[in-house]
Amino acid sequence: MMDFYQSQETLTSMEWVLRAVVGFVFLLIVARLLTQRSISQLRLLDFVMALVIGNIIAHPLSDQHLGLKGSMITTAVLMVLYITGIYMILKWPWFRRLVNNSPVTIIKDGNILYEGLKKARISLDVLLEELREGQVDDVKKIVLATWEADGKISFFLDPKYQPVTPSTLGIKTEPFEHPRTIIKEGTILTAELKEMGKSKEWITSKLESSYQTRVKDVLLATIDNKENMKIFLYK
Repeated sequence: MMDFYQSQETLTSMEWVLRAVVGFVFLLIVARLLTQRSISQLRLLDFVMALVIGNIIAHPLSDQHLGLKGSMITTAVLMVLYITGIYMILKWPWFRRLVNNSPVTIIKDGNILYEGLKKARISLDVLLEELREGQVDDVKKIVLATWEADGKISFFLDPKYQPVTPSTLGIKTEPFEHPRTIIKEGTILTAELKEMGKSKEWITSKLESSYQTRVKDVLLATIDNKENMKIFLYK
């Protein structure tokens, strides 16, 4: 039953499938325990984990002479070390400085600091690319830009170039209301309707009277607290 789990001279097709499934599920569990931080912000500690774990699991999935047990134990140990490292980063500043780079100022008061670029090890082309992605058309508009430890660049515009907001103008706005999804791919989401105190009959009648359509023809339907509905039909 568990032959696929151990080192083998040969494996049957089903044993290969089982080995792949076990390895895949185990990686999913590990990724979930490591949290999204290890995926979205590849700092030094995160990068090492992302690089090593994939290789550890990949080998027994492709080599029938290697058992999964050793790889799973190794990955579990690395996960414990990673979580310990995160705790040490939060607990001791000296360890945080050891594994995380300090922010580097690369633009100040509209001037590019070449020494900062060299320290951050990024080229002028990369800086200009980041500016375009941030929809900043002029370096002179930036009062401060720093290269962060996760490899991203933070920009702060001079106040006179920042977008005008209702708060700036002293305009009172309505509270934000997140619309609820009540139909998805032709299926009514009964749990959402129940929370709103509505029934399937209500939504069906609403679609027929206001939009002359049926539930099965609706790709997506949302509704806010004021019962304003937006529908998107299959096209």
